[in-house]
Amino acid sequence: MPISRRHLVAATTAGLGLIGSAHAATPEEALSALRGSVRDDGVMLPPIGAPTENNPPTPNPDPLQKRLGVAVVGLGHLSLDQILPGFGQSAHMRLAALVSGQRDKARVVAARYGVAESHIYDYGNFDRLRDNPDVDVVYIVLPNNMHAEFTVRAAQAGKHVLCEKPMATNVADAQRMIDACRQAQRQLMIAYRCQYLPEHRALIDMAQQRTMGRVRVIEAVNGQNNADNGQWRHIKAMAGGGSLPDVGIYCLNAARYITGEEPFEVMARMTQPKDDPRFREVEDICSFTLGFPSGVVANCTAGYSFHENRQLRVMADDGWFGMDPAFAYGNLAVISQRKSGQTDAQEQRRFPPMNQFAREMDAFAEAIRSGKEIRTPGEEGLRDLKLIEAIYRAAESGGVVRLS
Repeated sequence: MPISRRHLVAATTAGLGLIGSAHAATPEEALSALRGSVRDDGVMLPPIGAPTENNPPTPNPDPLQKRLGVAVVGLGHLSLDQILPGFGQSAHMRLAALVSGQRDKARVVAARYGVAESHIYDYGNFDRLRDNPDVDVVYIVLPNNMHAEFTVRAAQAGKHVLCEKPMATNVADAQRMIDACRQAQRQLMIAYRCQYLPEHRALIDMAQQRTMGRVRVIEAVNGQNNADNGQWRHIKAMAGGGSLPDVGIYCLNAARYITGEEPFEVMARMTQPKDDPRFREVEDICSFTLGFPSGVVANCTAGYSFHENRQLRVMADDGWFGMDPAFAYGNLAVISQRKSGQTDAQEQRRFPPMNQFAREMDAFAEAIRSGKEIRTPGEEGLRDLKLIEAIYRAAESGGVVRLS
């Protein structure tokens, strides 16, 4: 039998019972409550779960015309697989333009995401972004050796810059990027996405608040088995190095933000298999140890030749906490274990899933609008590059490199 509006209202009323009042709801009141309301230009809907359930607030993104327009520069795996889909969950940014060295690829991508063909650029006419008022931010997703050039050009075109990590291939280029954005009075943020995730923020809080006592040791692993296809990550002039600046930087940065300190010494060892064509120019495995002023020791490993492994564990006086996987694009959970009576009690915390790149882009948009300090500015990327150069020196010398 077809369900009529009368049956729907009756069923709804029966299911709702009382709706925020001391009297039984009428059918009209029941439907009105379900429809929600508008408050401060946002839509408010009633929760569909009990108070014990996870009831996230209704998303209320900015109207499209109020979001900051972004030009994504580079249409490789990271852009196509993660960043462009992330605009669907971004509340404060929208895709406004594409920059690619392959116009046919850019046209296909533009058609999928509703970008006008007039908003497609290549590396030669990139500077014409200056004349496009729809673009507020340039997101640089290029090989590492191109980051400095396009950051400087974007700043000179009057655009804010969000740049993938590592920030550059050397310290001098990183400083040049910072100076160019400062001179143009534009914001520069390095895309350390993990620092914007609630899971990693939870680890920072546990360490800083000494939830399990003082942190003693950090163990971090980030590696994968790369294809032998001549990719730019295996070309030193383009990447600046091998696994260390690409995936090892996650371990390095995590050790710094969990301790809240800067290391004063590093030790390192690297492998570069002679019989593997992937490592003609760059290292495969990089294992390095960081010593921190508080006494914390961080042991980190990065690699390009073993099955994907992205672990992070923090050992403290009374237990340990961390994530596995820690640096992946999804499926993150905070795991902790501590002594409870005669047994070890383990706890797992999960947070509502969200595209990680949408989260970091929205954080950048809010910083631009408010003028507040960016969590991961260019100076954060510069610090990591200085440490990466020290790690290479330590591996080459086989000794300890002291840092100021």
